[in-house]
Amino acid sequence: MQRVAILHYAAPPVVGGVEATIAYHARGLARLGYAVRVLAGSGASFADNVDVTVEPLLSSTHPDVLQVKRDLDAGKVTGAFEALQDQLIVRLRGALAGFDACIAHNIPTLNKNLALTSALHRVSGELGVRVIAWCHDLAWTNAQYQPELHDGWPWDLLRQPWPGARYVTVSEPRRYELADLIGIPPEQVAVVTPGIDLAAFLGWTPAMSEIVEKLALADAEATLLLPARITRRKNIQLALRILAEVRRQSGRDFRLVVTGPPGPHNPANPGYLGELLALRETLDLGGSAHFLYALGGAESPFVPDDATMANLFLFSDALLFPSTQEGFGIPVLEAGLAGIPVFCADLPPLRRSGGDEAHYFDPENGAPDAIAAVIVRELDESRTFRLRRRVRRDYRWDAIIRDQLAPLLEEVKR
Repeated sequence: MQRVAILHYAAPPVVGGVEATIAYHARGLARLGYAVRVLAGSGASFADNVDVTVEPLLSSTHPDVLQVKRDLDAGKVTGAFEALQDQLIVRLRGALAGFDACIAHNIPTLNKNLALTSALHRVSGELGVRVIAWCHDLAWTNAQYQPELHDGWPWDLLRQPWPGARYVTVSEPRRYELADLIGIPPEQVAVVTPGIDLAAFLGWTPAMSEIVEKLALADAEATLLLPARITRRKNIQLALRILAEVRRQSGRDFRLVVTGPPGPHNPANPGYLGELLALRETLDLGGSAHFLYALGGAESPFVPDDATMANLFLFSDALLFPSTQEGFGIPVLEAGLAGIPVFCADLPPLRRSGGDEAHYFDPENGAPDAIAAVIVRELDESRTFRLRRRVRRDYRWDAIIRDQLAPLLEEVKR
């Protein structure tokens, strides 16, 4: 098991952008099986599977640190600095012993606690702990900090490449700024952005989180929602054929989610559900056409509650509603409130609900390839959809940690 330390002046529950990043990184890495320790000058335990060690001298606001900083800001390296550095060396030796990597947020490039910067620089070399210098802010390129900086040691540690360190910034512009500052090629600086917690931002129910996790929906290119019971008049077989065509024409991982439970027939017996499952197999949609009832046990099919249904509408990219009979069109109205496009059967009740704002097709004789072409075109032309897709793909915390941070740690280990 790889052991990773995350070091900063403060940790959650202290509020701040870096502190929030630390919380997501720590919890995410722990879920992936890493042993994680957060080292900070202030903070408290925030997750059962993350060790939090608070050492006040790591802070940027400890009285001893502030006194030393006043001297440093005036260009004076005093005995108090040396004493503080020596204390921090002892603390870091104990806290980092046995760790493979130390993700140091801002410490290698910011002058909030230069004794800590100097101590980490020395101890990482002694212990063989690989420093991942996570650079949110750069003191030497920020006019705000210029009066506090001076030529020579220890200020030069903030503008020199550390031996063996792996540098990371949070954006492309910052990558070039850092590379120019410390004199390394930009390609040697990784860019790992902050992210968004979809479940927290969208207010997911526990059931919604379970759906997304078990079906890996957040990794899909797009999700088409079919909110209906599994009955013949809902024409779900047409939705399956449309999904197959959408995937073929786009070459992308589109999904279909059918929310309702089945009728009384056993899936192994003849009947509509059996026909749908057989068709799903024939069309090779086993991993992309999802019937939510199957998330429950054989005796108790899973049925989303109202709050989870609202989550599904807000998460999905389009409503696909191919029913052959409807008395009204509540799902069309719900899709309108959720702000997603509607592709539905051309039935008078659905026309009444969708008006000129929905896309209609013949549920009896409509060609799946033609219907699919409309869906693909409309979504591809939608800036809203393209942005949603990009955010889900590139800016989810879980995806960032899994696809960018974890490989970075494995690279450092090698």
